[in-house]
Amino acid sequence: MAIKKQDVNPEDDLGFGTQAVRQRIINRDGSINVKRLGIPFFSTTNTYHRLITMKWSSFWLTVIAAYIIVNVFFATIYLSIGISNLHGTADNNVTDPFLNAFFFSAQTLSTVGYGHISPAGVVTNWVAAFESMIGLLAFALATGLLYGRFSRPSAKFVFSDNILIAPYPLTGGRGLMFRLANMRLNILLEVAIEVTFSFNEVVDGKTVRRFYTLPLERSKVSILTLSWTVVHPLTEDSPLYNITEEDMKSSNATFNVLIQAFDDTFSQTVHSRTSYQHNEVVWGAKFTPAFVHDENGLVQLHLGKISDYTKI
Repeated sequence: MAIKKQDVNPEDDLGFGTQAVRQRIINRDGSINVKRLGIPFFSTTNTYHRLITMKWSSFWLTVIAAYIIVNVFFATIYLSIGISNLHGTADNNVTDPFLNAFFFSAQTLSTVGYGHISPAGVVTNWVAAFESMIGLLAFALATGLLYGRFSRPSAKFVFSDNILIAPYPLTGGRGLMFRLANMRLNILLEVAIEVTFSFNEVVDGKTVRRFYTLPLERSKVSILTLSWTVVHPLTEDSPLYNITEEDMKSSNATFNVLIQAFDDTFSQTVHSRTSYQHNEVVWGAKFTPAFVHDENGLVQLHLGKISDYTKI
């Protein structure tokens, strides 16, 4: 194997140690590719985290499902007490008793109370009072979750689809390169990046995972305004100096990217991460420009061209 042996730094292993792995360590979307077992199905330990970080579609489905379940629950209670204890249902155009109870529950839960249907009797009024209290707490919780999802600081980078082995003029040799840009209109300051190269190696008959932090041409930029081509020069000091495509494939090579930046909008530090597998490395190619100048000389960055490259 043409991977150059270097001293292993235990701090570079991203928490995986020497355990050999076959899958991605970090997924392209930045999530960690580890499945955790032993967590109870009904556990409140990660409830807030899941509601804050889940996809928007899943979040709205969860809110709507909870809303319907609560109203069905209270509608069932009103029906068990007796639909006659809900005054005004006889004059309503809705003839189904359950739908009348459901709509009264929805009005009580949201504290709207149109007044057409009203509770009668001590038990029904107690249930309606309790439901209105649940509604106030539930909508306050939903509002807090919605605000938390909008206000949570996060970084949104667009990364090139591939990592390239391209000519590197500064050394007269080659360089390992990928490109990124900020997808948002905010200003990112003090953007720092770290690239870790990991691969499987057989040591004394046992397969272990090695991690090397790759030295970069530039590991930090003060302000990220345009695209940034991150370069690891393939010099004689690089563990990838004489590496071949077959070496990467046989060792299940992976490049893990970690980014840290200061978000000027939220005045907080944000993070992002991604990874590239050996089959996402393009040999003998270079990126094409992703920005142009308009007729007034203003620079225009085209995020859709971040991944564009040409073979050489």
